[in-house]
Amino acid sequence: MQLNEQVVAITGGARGLGFAMAKHLGAQGARLALLDMSGEALDEAVSSLSAAGIEAQAFVTNVADEASVQQSFADIAKRMGAVSGCVNNAGITDDSLLVKAKEGVVEKRMSLSSWQRVLDVNLTGVFLCGREAVTQMIEAGQPGVIVNISSISRAGNMGQSNYAAAKAGVHALTVTWGKELARYGIRTGTVAPGFIETDMTASMRPDMLERIASSVPLKQLGQPEHIARSVAFIFENDYFTARIIECDGGLRL
Repeated sequence: MQLNEQVVAITGGARGLGFAMAKHLGAQGARLALLDMSGEALDEAVSSLSAAGIEAQAFVTNVADEASVQQSFADIAKRMGAVSGCVNNAGITDDSLLVKAKEGVVEKRMSLSSWQRVLDVNLTGVFLCGREAVTQMIEAGQPGVIVNISSISRAGNMGQSNYAAAKAGVHALTVTWGKELARYGIRTGTVAPGFIETDMTASMRPDMLERIASSVPLKQLGQPEHIARSVAFIFENDYFTARIIECDGGLRL
């Protein structure tokens, strides 16, 4: 797909990886619909992109809420036209061990609310936004691309039962949708980042960051631009669908 003049929705698009994707895709001519929870962050993102000559509009959205998602995608279609692409990037973490025990006594367990909150945003949110995006593509009679952002943690990671399960499910959606939607000219792809330099990693202790970086075969954290380029590849390669790009510096060998 040539991105020039195509409407692309990006969830979690106001900050971090989502904003990096917006800058990269926008520089190639995509018209951006940024979805995020914070109106203030969205306004800052849109202002920054506009200063760079990139067209972007803001849509305050809770991706875990069906009515909010439906309203935002209806607003996108009304203000910008039907989407041709959707990047499901929004996500949260709420880490804890499944159980924590001492001397045979379980002292703490992952709460159901912690489990549900992460699944609601990271998996149900992908389902809701993907469903709205492909509905618009099909009804507009145009091809499209759905890119889902997973994680290296999808293979399982201590303290992340909720996050790992959600991110594994995200790629399962990519494969399923790739098979179901090919008949409509809609392709899918997953990008699974490893450890990337973001605001979250910037808040970590230097010794912890050094330990993480040393565990990566390339001996460094990735940059948000690396993930943005992986997303762009899926859009641009018309023979890529239902597959995953692992952009992790070789960490998951």
